[in-house]
Amino acid sequence: MESPQPGSRGAEALKHVAPGSSISVKYHPLFGPHDDLLLLELDEKLLPDVLHERVVLRGQPDEDAVLCTQSKTYAMKFVGTSNSVLLVPPANHSEFRENPQKNDSNKEEEKVVAPVIKVVSGNMELVEAAPRLDKLKSLLLEKTYNFEDYDVGNLEDNQESTIGLYSWNDLVHNIQASDEELRSGLQALSAVEINGYWRLVDGSYMDMILGMLLKNSVLNDWSLNALNEDEVVSTLVSDGFPGVLARHCFHTYGTKVNEGMPGCAWKLDEKRVCIHFAREILKGGKRKLESFMDEWRQKVPDGMQPSIDLVEGEVLIERVGVETWIRAFSVASLPSTPAERFTILFRERTKWEWKDLQPYVRDLKIPGLSSEGLLLKYTRRTQPSPDAEPVFSAR
Repeated sequence: MESPQPGSRGAEALKHVAPGSSISVKYHPLFGPHDDLLLLELDEKLLPDVLHERVVLRGQPDEDAVLCTQSKTYAMKFVGTSNSVLLVPPANHSEFRENPQKNDSNKEEEKVVAPVIKVVSGNMELVEAAPRLDKLKSLLLEKTYNFEDYDVGNLEDNQESTIGLYSWNDLVHNIQASDEELRSGLQALSAVEINGYWRLVDGSYMDMILGMLLKNSVLNDWSLNALNEDEVVSTLVSDGFPGVLARHCFHTYGTKVNEGMPGCAWKLDEKRVCIHFAREILKGGKRKLESFMDEWRQKVPDGMQPSIDLVEGEVLIERVGVETWIRAFSVASLPSTPAERFTILFRERTKWEWKDLQPYVRDLKIPGLSSEGLLLKYTRRTQPSPDAEPVFSAR
């Protein structure tokens, strides 16, 4: 190993120190607390992102900061150390550069020396964390788009009309999530970008658009398994709906069937369409199961077969005496934080059978913690007999 040269100074002096050897240290003239300097411990896989400035810190003043790459979110935690860690700046760093006065009588400067600028009491650690997307829904709910809203082609760009509206840059500034996770969150909420602002569309308005699409499919003999996007959008626009929302209807209730081919065709997704009509029926409150099923079958398009398994995570079924009732209880309305999620679930029911609980917890994704680990942490499992359904209660 190359030995440090006489007169070496700064961090460079430490690069070539052989194991078991030592060098002199001294206080740098600017030694102090330097609270603006923090050590960050990184996993090697994150080094390229950090070195190429592909990371960003996100969080408001009242929030704990997180570090985001393009695809993941990391919580930041300060970890103290009982050892003394000495921070030595590079010799050529202008902010901390020394100006030694060398002369024959000053032999100190000829020594290999490391000037200490700060004693570090710990470092920041990164722990992969779930994106904090609950705030996203609350922001977008401030001003949902409905049929009484501004004309989509004439949305005035003034302060009054844009209050409660959020552009991509606004969301990035407010939401603690990576760009990819934020896009996934917007997609999961069925948000749409209108004139530069991300909006949630009022459910009643989406009901009107979907209803008109289904009526036109009957009038024009369209197949719900092969809807021509341009033709459908043109028809809906002539019926008075904005083109951007007509196309959004496809993204909300359908899937592309000729991806990458000229002329875009869509197929209405049976599950999403059936869930939509189930939600509309249950807006008025709980219903007897038989009555609900009869109305549900009447509302869904011909060819679709509504069944209870399609609305897992959307409804709760309760038996009162000899009667069976159904009511809305959507997983989409629950917080994504496990502790808050389980609190609400056990407030709703003190005991859950696994077949009922599973639809409300399977979407919880916590890095480093499996689904079984989540259940062990937040629930107590009992099983009356080996062949009985497991029952979960609050821990």
